[in-house]
Amino acid sequence: ARAVEIGARVRAAGLSVAGLCRTPFLVGTDAIDKVAVLDEAKAAVDMAAGLGAAVLTIVVGGVHPDTKGTAESLKIVADRVADLAPYAAERHVKLALEPLNPVYAGNRSCLTTVRDAVDICDAVNAANLGIAVDVYHVWWDSDLEAQLLRAGKDRIFGYHLCDWLADTRDVLLDRGMMGDGVADLKAIRARVEGAGYDGPCEVEIFSANTWWKRDPATVLDVMIERFRTFC
Repeated sequence: ARAVEIGARVRAAGLSVAGLCRTPFLVGTDAIDKVAVLDEAKAAVDMAAGLGAAVLTIVVGGVHPDTKGTAESLKIVADRVADLAPYAAERHVKLALEPLNPVYAGNRSCLTTVRDAVDICDAVNAANLGIAVDVYHVWWDSDLEAQLLRAGKDRIFGYHLCDWLADTRDVLLDRGMMGDGVADLKAIRARVEGAGYDGPCEVEIFSANTWWKRDPATVLDVMIERFRTFC
């Protein structure tokens, strides 16, 4: 009910909700009970639908207990996404698998490449399943362009912007403002849009000790200027 109320306020203000991030983890140490996991994921779908968000981002979770590497965990992800996709489709919600930077593979996301995300999309074969591309997580991937073309315009559901600081102090909470890091932002955007994506560019900067401490209006001004200059 709260999501419906918030969604109504957003639309009354002339705005829209680009997406909701994120589902609970589908695999990993806190996702052993499949029934409980899917119930929580369905609640996230309901929240997205209530908000009027067209896309719900999936951050899959880390390596599943009693397994090593990522292969078995990714199979579990595919199985659980296949169960979730029809429920989301009934509520007109798209599901976007978001691969994370490999530094998170152990405890946050066994899904680390666009290639593996598209492989899961192929395996599940649901029209409402696609990917979200976050610069922070994919800037290093030399296979990015080929995998985005594999995904195609019908399976790229989101594009997230920030920058990777060469000397990052915290892999979660020290993202860079666009232009402050080493990611080739114009090239990445060209690849994403070259694969057919024509949706919003969403700025997502977790920055506990820098940007979160600054005046929000100033941050927005910098964000706009950097987007126009570097993206």
